[in-house]
Amino acid sequence: MRMEFADWRPMPLPRVVWLNTGMLILASVALECALAADRQRDLGTLRLSLATGAAATLAFLAGQLVAWRDLTASGYLVTGNPANSFFYLLTALHGLHILGGLVALARAAPAAWGAGNPGRLRLRLELCVAYWHFLLFVWLCLLVLFTGWATDFVNICRGLLS
Repeated sequence: MRMEFADWRPMPLPRVVWLNTGMLILASVALECALAADRQRDLGTLRLSLATGAAATLAFLAGQLVAWRDLTASGYLVTGNPANSFFYLLTALHGLHILGGLVALARAAPAAWGAGNPGRLRLRLELCVAYWHFLLFVWLCLLVLFTGWATDFVNICRGLLS
């Protein structure tokens, strides 16, 4: 709704945002593989998948910082217009949720390396996988908003309903 006001000027998405999206997809897939490896009792794949998921998630966060740096260097500051403010706010909140997920993953991972409670590993992995899939879904929704595709989608829905 806020996009319909005259002071809304969308900003371009830095190209790194697409790479970041790929990193988040990779993290989600890797954690799904970790869960499958745990079910098959494949410790090597479990460890590799956990490490890949964590590394891809950290790469996503680093990429978001690069996107922010690129935008501010191009003059798209948080106070520039409401579109800028929404971008920075929503991506910051998403990043904080990802950091929270990394804390949960860090609590689950030691059991894969022989420390901690291996009996709780499966439940913790299942929760992390569900959380990462949710974070990916939220990111894709944000991406739809940031690219302006949401307006097209709403217009299509309005056309179908009228």
